[in-house]
Amino acid sequence: MQTSFRGTADDRERLELALGEQVNALLSATRALTERSAARFHEGLQPAAFHIARWLYAFGPAKPSVIADAVGMDRSSTSTLIGRMRDLGLVAGSPDPHDRRGVIVGLTESGGVRVADALADRGDELHARTRDWSTDDLSQLVALLGRLTGGRATA
Repeated sequence: MQTSFRGTADDRERLELALGEQVNALLSATRALTERSAARFHEGLQPAAFHIARWLYAFGPAKPSVIADAVGMDRSSTSTLIGRMRDLGLVAGSPDPHDRRGVIVGLTESGGVRVADALADRGDELHARTRDWSTDDLSQLVALLGRLTGGRATA
């Protein structure tokens, strides 16, 4: 349901500026939480490694090129990070059954546990920030963010 704006153009401009400030605050908080989650995953790795691990956790083993495309990284950087993660025992490679020259990369048990711990910490943080909110407030935020991002709200 959309309602039309009934204020002045100045009121709307102030609201849009306030929205921009809040979106920037949300992005900054998200970035900080991602860095904290990445450090929890493994303090010796760049946050980009956590993006790779989180993707593998969600979607399962894949070729490094597929992972690179999925997380929006160049293949060289992805390969380097996967190598570091392999050295740390967080991922392992196996021959691609469809192309013996290729490799399929997946999380090890240790890597999966570390991702799950980091994601649980993220969930705890979100819950701490919204625990006193009503279900109506949560539903409204989900719907509004869905509209803002052009996605579909699921609540």
